[in-house]
Amino acid sequence: MTAMPDVLPEIDTATTNEKPWRLIVWNDPVNLMNYVSYVFRSYFGFSKEKAEQLMLQVHHDGFCTVRSGSREAIESDVQAMHGYGLNATMTQGA
Repeated sequence: MTAMPDVLPEIDTATTNEKPWRLIVWNDPVNLMNYVSYVFRSYFGFSKEKAEQLMLQVHHDGFCTVRSGSREAIESDVQAMHGYGLNATMTQGA
């Protein structure tokens, strides 16, 4: 019979149950659609088709979730989108 350890490993429930963060890119009256598609291709490495699909969603719906991930990664993406002149925010959720 194997003895149970006296100390169980700690589980960080704050991170294991945490919902991913989402990068939201918003439509604006300044940037052209082909520029938004270019940014999505060059920064994220999306195919032309994927970049255009996301760009059209931004254009028609007013915003689009471009990707999701850890808080740190999405914060970095928001800053990068601002660097390209795009309006981007982040939110936590599904």
